[in-house]
Amino acid sequence: MSTDNQPTIRPASENDLSQIVDIYNASIPGRKATADTEQVSVTDRLEWFRNHDPDRRPVWVLEHRGRIAAWISLQSFYGRPAYHETAEVSVYVAPEYNGQGFGTLLLQRVIESCPSLGVTTLLGFVFAHNEPCLRMNKKLGFERWGLLPQVADFDGQKVDLVIDGLKIQA
Repeated sequence: MSTDNQPTIRPASENDLSQIVDIYNASIPGRKATADTEQVSVTDRLEWFRNHDPDRRPVWVLEHRGRIAAWISLQSFYGRPAYHETAEVSVYVAPEYNGQGFGTLLLQRVIESCPSLGVTTLLGFVFAHNEPCLRMNKKLGFERWGLLPQVADFDGQKVDLVIDGLKIQA
């Protein structure tokens, strides 16, 4: 539990899933952070949550003043064994906490934890118009490794997907 103004980062539990889903769903209308266009339910995300291994592909939450303000997860990349040291990172911040550095705190913690998680490469898939996320990644050392032009369609508007990458130093 967080104390006063100090946020706390901890492993997520199934009891947190409702707040995780609320934060995720809040990102959908902005069309910046996810390719989902319809809200998801806790039931929809239960298998996703249970497929995360806390020792290799965790979901962590950041609590602030007793409430989950943001969360981060690592997903295995591409589902093939040779990519076992590569993970895709996803960060979501509740709208009322945007701009307070919570996404950066979570991403820094993941980067610091990568060696113990067996991760040597982090990938971020970010829509090109999600400038705050791209700035955060760049600030933490990610580089642009790729661009997938006009691969997403939001209400008739085609958008690009940026692939940011970071090699983890041992």
